[in-house]
Amino acid sequence: MMNKFFITSVAAIVATIALGFTVFFLFVLDSKGHPAVSSAAPATPVEQTEAKPEHPYLPPSMDDVPAGEEGELIKLGLKEHNETNTVLDGNVGNNLSCASCHADGGVGSSLDLVGISKTYPQYNPRAGKVVTIEDRINGCFKRSMNGKPLPLDSKEMKAMVAYYNYISSNVPDGTKERPWAKVPKVEGDLAKLDVNAGRELYNKACITCHGVGGDGGATGLPLWGEKSYNIGAGMARVRTAGAFIKNFMPKAPMGGYEAGSFTDEEAMNIAAYINSMDRPDFPDKIYDWPKGDAPDDAAYETLAGKKGAEKK
Repeated sequence: MMNKFFITSVAAIVATIALGFTVFFLFVLDSKGHPAVSSAAPATPVEQTEAKPEHPYLPPSMDDVPAGEEGELIKLGLKEHNETNTVLDGNVGNNLSCASCHADGGVGSSLDLVGISKTYPQYNPRAGKVVTIEDRINGCFKRSMNGKPLPLDSKEMKAMVAYYNYISSNVPDGTKERPWAKVPKVEGDLAKLDVNAGRELYNKACITCHGVGGDGGATGLPLWGEKSYNIGAGMARVRTAGAFIKNFMPKAPMGGYEAGSFTDEEAMNIAAYINSMDRPDFPDKIYDWPKGDAPDDAAYETLAGKKGAEKK
């Protein structure tokens, strides 16, 4: 009789082979800028975590969503996440969705959200107070999607929270850190940023998907202009955008580059170029980091920062 060790080993090998075939299929974007998965690849969140085989708490499959009202909310939440700017068009002011940053339902190849609901409430330096997951979701609606917040008691908000709770259900209660979702920072001197160098790199590795005018072209996402994130979004920060670019861009090999091949300096220069372009304002930005602890790459001056400078 085969022992448990042998059976486990065989299972691991089979899983690894299956994983290799799954990874082969590239993630692409549909005509509206939403994630689209090849028909040859599985389409439920648990099968889309192939990019992170080291994940300690894989989310349950959407096939296991409970029946009834709770299950319907979870399914709606996934749809809202992936198709935010069409399903919730009254609250989104641009062409972006949650999946623009958090691919494949938030369990895919970029900015993993598994476990996110277990980490809230938590202190947010930009807000200067403890915020709930609902607050954080609405922050994305107001900033990244340049829109309006969802009512806290609305079905739409409850659905998004239900979905994030579901993909986080295997993560232990009390979890505050999510190392599997941590994005390595980019380091560099902000005073040495080179926008022209960033433009050259953009034209080599980004322009095909994101367009000459940064409007997303036919299939990509808008990186500046009225249909992109506003100045108050996290991506308006050079280090934040640079880290995303370095770790996740381009989605497919382009201009001699692939995800992870940019140096910190190159990624920050691309981010500097993108964020040097016009985008929507966020009037409430002056109230950010009220304790005067804005990061060095904050894209704008705040009241607290101005008062701190005056005291000096």
